[in-house]
Amino acid sequence: MRNSLRILMTLVVVAIAVAAGIWLWNYYLFTPWTRDARVRAEVVTIAPDVSGWVRTLNVNDTDLVARGDKLFSIDAARYQAALEQAQATVENREATLKLRQTEAQRRSQLSSRSISAEDRQIAQINSRVAAANLKQAQADLASAKLDLERTQVVAPVSGHVLNLQLAAGNYVTRGTSVMALVQSNSYYVMGYFEETKMSSIDVGDPAEVILMNGDTHLNGQVAGIGRGIADTNTSLNNQLLPQVQPTFNWVRLAQRIPVRITLDDIPDGTLLSAGMTATVRVQHPDEAHSPEPPNEPASTAIPKNQPADRRPTEQAQSPDATPAENAIDDTQ
Repeated sequence: MRNSLRILMTLVVVAIAVAAGIWLWNYYLFTPWTRDARVRAEVVTIAPDVSGWVRTLNVNDTDLVARGDKLFSIDAARYQAALEQAQATVENREATLKLRQTEAQRRSQLSSRSISAEDRQIAQINSRVAAANLKQAQADLASAKLDLERTQVVAPVSGHVLNLQLAAGNYVTRGTSVMALVQSNSYYVMGYFEETKMSSIDVGDPAEVILMNGDTHLNGQVAGIGRGIADTNTSLNNQLLPQVQPTFNWVRLAQRIPVRITLDDIPDGTLLSAGMTATVRVQHPDEAHSPEPPNEPASTAIPKNQPADRRPTEQAQSPDATPAENAIDDTQ
């Protein structure tokens, strides 16, 4: 009796261990979840559009700014002088155009005995040249005004200032980045899933995001799946030939595919910073939000993954066939 009980208990323990091992195997290999996820955000690099000395700096590192707030200003003396010069050039070109138009009009009224056709044509051409020079001067004036306006650098979006590499009195060069601006309300999560789990992930599936910061749980959904990752075998040499690796590891590791997760409502007080670590679990829509449909009878139920059989039956192919339950008994 004791031996039978020991054998039975041993079999039960072995069965439980096997079931637990199978469950863990499926969970870690095929369940769509990953601990390799990062919080990301849209980052705008701030670079001046003009060069010059920084006159005033209005923000500090990590400050929150709104769209349109002034970040810093550049010394505008040189650009104000350029604007005045452009305005003077426009006035000069306007006077020249008026002079050429008056000259062309006066010569067009003279008779052919008083002026030659060549001189009359030259006067008309000089008038058109003066008009073109005026347009060029007006374009230079508009550019000078734009440069003067760009001495005031403002925030293009709302967000937090980050990595401020600037101080009042520094010289900044046009197009050189001096700070970053992390855009508010642009946070999302990028999860890297093994390729063996991608068959269970679809765009629109709900997802649960667990931040390592305070074990915070957030809800989101799959917004997109990356369609490509880097391949070291595609790098080329100086002759444009692929540099294929001569060795191949026998143990093949599943590649990780990036999946973008958009976040739903973020609770107030939740700290999000680009680069945070998170865990992502993707769920099926019917399991997460949609109510379960009523159960169909076992005799008529069709597996979800199997398409319905729409092939015509032998009875349907016969034009004179009538279903037995709808047939009329002529003997009555």
